[in-house]
Amino acid sequence: MLLPFLLRGCTAMHYVQQALSSTRLCINCCNIRGVATSSGHLLLRRTPQRFLNQSRGAKTHKRKQQNQEDDWKKRNKTVLTYIAAAGVGMIGLSYAAVPLYRLYCQATGLGGTAVAGHNTDQVETMKPVRERIIKVTFNADTHASMQWNFRPQQSEIYLVPGETALAFYKARNPTDKPVIGISTYNVVPFEAGQYFNKIQCFCFEEQRLNPHEEVDMPVFFYIDPEFDDDPRMARVDTITLSYTFFEAKEGQQLPLPGYS
Repeated sequence: MLLPFLLRGCTAMHYVQQALSSTRLCINCCNIRGVATSSGHLLLRRTPQRFLNQSRGAKTHKRKQQNQEDDWKKRNKTVLTYIAAAGVGMIGLSYAAVPLYRLYCQATGLGGTAVAGHNTDQVETMKPVRERIIKVTFNADTHASMQWNFRPQQSEIYLVPGETALAFYKARNPTDKPVIGISTYNVVPFEAGQYFNKIQCFCFEEQRLNPHEEVDMPVFFYIDPEFDDDPRMARVDTITLSYTFFEAKEGQQLPLPGYS
């Protein structure tokens, strides 16, 4: 009687142990799944935030890059504007350089250019330096394309600083067509140009000669009395006034005075 009862008790205990083991396995499985589920939620929560930050960073970088590009475009436009303005200014100066330089030479005597214009009061009141005699010689040339006959009517004149003098050149057009000429001039030595003042002159003015026409061209001038006070002029006793005639044509560029 006891044996069957014991066997049943053992069997029941066995089932109870299996049930307890199954329960533990279920609890463990639930814990593992809970951890996994929590981790999954963490991944799901964290991953979108990371992608969101990356997206925001990309947009910010793109915006900064766009701003930099706009800034560079504005700077390039400004630089191009300055370059264009400088180019236009240089072109204008290139056209004005020759007449401006010519006026400067005429005003200062630079490059052997005789000083243009005069002070009427100075001419009337200047005192000649009688002990200083200067010989002024005259020269005449024509450009290869110029068909005029051009020459000075006197080879030389003697005068003193502070004294006026009048000289003449003669020009003739031997062709059968009208010819318009224009002349440049210089003074040698170059340093004497600042003291050589022209009261009347035919230089830099268009001169029209009809076929076979001949004209006299006067040059009224004086040498400034300060010539005698300049140590550089101490040994200068001869000055040469030279004229060169060119045919006046459209686009014709005359050489600068004193450097022809």
